[in-house]
Parts: sequence; C-alpha cells; structure tokens
Amino acid sequence: MADLKPKSQISFAEIFLCSAFAACFAEFCTIPLDTAKVRLQLQSKIANGDGWSPPKYRGLLGTVATIAREEGLSALWKGITAGLHRQFLYGGLRIGLYGPVKTLLVGSDFVGDIPLYQKILAALLTGALAIVVANPTDLVKVRLQAEGKLSAGVPRRYTGALDAYITITRQEGLGALWTGLGPNIARNAIINAAELASYDQVKQTILQIPGFMDNIFTHLLAGLGAGFFAVCIGSPIDVVKSRMMGDSSYKNTMDCFIKTLKNEGFFAFYKGFLPNFTRMGSWNVIMFLTLEQVKKIFAREAYYD
Repeated sequence: MADLKPKSQISFAEIFLCSAFAACFAEFCTIPLDTAKVRLQLQSKIANGDGWSPPKYRGLLGTVATIAREEGLSALWKGITAGLHRQFLYGGLRIGLYGPVKTLLVGSDFVGDIPLYQKILAALLTGALAIVVANPTDLVKVRLQAEGKLSAGVPRRYTGALDAYITITRQEGLGALWTGLGPNIARNAIINAAELASYDQVKQTILQIPGFMDNIFTHLLAGLGAGFFAVCIGSPIDVVKSRMMGDSSYKNTMDCFIKTLKNEGFFAFYKGFLPNFTRMGSWNVIMFLTLEQVKKIFAREAYYD
C-alpha cells in the first residue's frame, strides 16, 4: 500500500462552494440594510413651489422603518433571489479565484508573505472578472429593490427575479442585462480589492501581535476592517452604479456622475454611507466568519493513498 499523505489544500471547486455559501448566507442576513442603502442612493432632491421637498428616507433605521411600514416587512428582502444568484456567482468566483491568482502572480515557488500590492492586484482582477459574469444578477437585484419607490397605484414592472430577466431581455435587449457594466466593474474590482486585500493584510498584521490567534475574534476584527475600507473607497462608484441600474434616464456613466455632482453636490456620492458601512461591515463579518468556518470542514487533515 502506498504511503498515506495529508491533503494540505482544498480544491478550487471546494473553495468556490465555500465562498458561494458564505456570500449567500451573508447576503440573506444583510439584504434589508442593502435595500435601505439602495433607496437612499436613488433618492434625489425634488423641487416644489416652496423650494425642495424633504427627503422621504432619512437614515438607516428610518429608511428600514419606512419601507416596512409602507410596503410590509417582506419588502426589505426584495431582490433576495437575484441577490443570491449574484452572490453564488460573484462571491464564489471572486473569492475562489483570489488564492489561485495570487499564486499565479508571485509564482508557485514563492516563499514568505505575499506583498500587499500583489494582493490588491489579484483582488482587482478577480473582482472584475467575476462581475462580468454576474452583472445581470446585480442589475435585476437593483431593479427589484427600486420597485418600492414607484408611486402608489403605478403597476410594478416585474413580478420576480425570473420575470425581470425575461422582461428586460424582451423589452430592452439581451445587452441591457449588462447595463452599468463599466461602473460595476470599477466598483466591484475596487471594493473586492479593498475587502479581500485588506482582510488578508489586517488578519496577517493581527496574527503578528502577541496573544492573538487565528480565531473568531481575529476574523471579526479583520472583517470590520475590510468593510470599512470597502465603503470609504467604493461609495462614489456604488452610488453611480445604483443610479444607472435603477434609473434608465442616464446616458452613460459620465452623464450620471456629472448630473449627480451638478444637481446634488459631492456629498451625494456618499449618500447612504452609514447604512452602506453598517451593511458592508456586517456583511464582511458574517461572510468571512462563515467562510473561515466552512473552509475548516474541507481543510481538516484527511489522508488518501
């Protein structure tokens, strides 16, 4: 009989499934915050005879309460089906490919800590590649989340995620499913770099501090750090992406950027910052905690011939 050898690494298929499951679980837990964030980002100033009308949505808790009161509690989970589609594809690919791409960049013979810029480059590449595949799911998710801002009595455009895919393709063409791909690539590549590279780096830094171990507390701190960096860096692109996907009146990315800046000022690009950080921070904590635990199931030392 051949010598028994330890299985030291999990396969790409296993890491993809781990990543997809962790991303989907985090999405389900935090989508009410994401719905609030999208509503705040899509909210524009409205002029009336006396000046500007007060905004309908105010703050994270206020937005969540308003949506629940006016549309029902289930409205906070609008777009969850498309959100899970997105996270399965996007989350599985961007996280699953991150390790292999890092290895490709530094070489399989590399020994030691991978430089931060290599981590950032790997995350930029995997984030861009993953969202090219997953953009239709992101578009449908935003469209469904935006439905609630329609006036009372106005018929809804879509009955669900599947109907949205079909209706958009039939009415706007197949290419419409990739609406907002430009800012979405930029947003997701940058945010992915902020999340994965910062989580990687923060975790590595924490583990060098005496007394800290590779445990849940370390994963929680690293996840919060990843969420904070992601929101600070990605909020302007995120606002433009949400507006382009939720409102077809914009001609292109630059048109959306200029109109938003001209009509509402620079800080409009940080609309929904608090719910965005609350959502991204909690999303990253849940996702990375889940991912680390699920990976341990596959990474336990197993022996084979």
